[in-house]
Amino acid sequence: MAVFRVGRTKDYITMSNRHFKNKNWSLKAKGLLSQMLSLPEEWDFTLKGLAHINKENIDAIRTAIWELEKEGYVVRRQVRKPNGKMGETEYTIFEIPQK
Repeated sequence: MAVFRVGRTKDYITMSNRHFKNKNWSLKAKGLLSQMLSLPEEWDFTLKGLAHINKENIDAIRTAIWELEKEGYVVRRQVRKPNGKMGETEYTIFEIPQK
């Protein structure tokens, strides 16, 4: 049997492993949630921003976000500008699903 060891470095985070245990999720969704949880709050959480730091294109990021939304780990809200027009989309990422 193969043995895998993890070499720890100073640049790592601690997060819930709940999402890793869900067998119904794609590996892409698990990885994207883990990556988003590791980024600072002020980071550019847009589809374009996430695609910029990954190999996948915006459409692939979008499908992973939909999967995370369906499970309650990502909540999307459309922000309105003061003049009433539609503004940016705001994403809130959670370690524990919001149902």
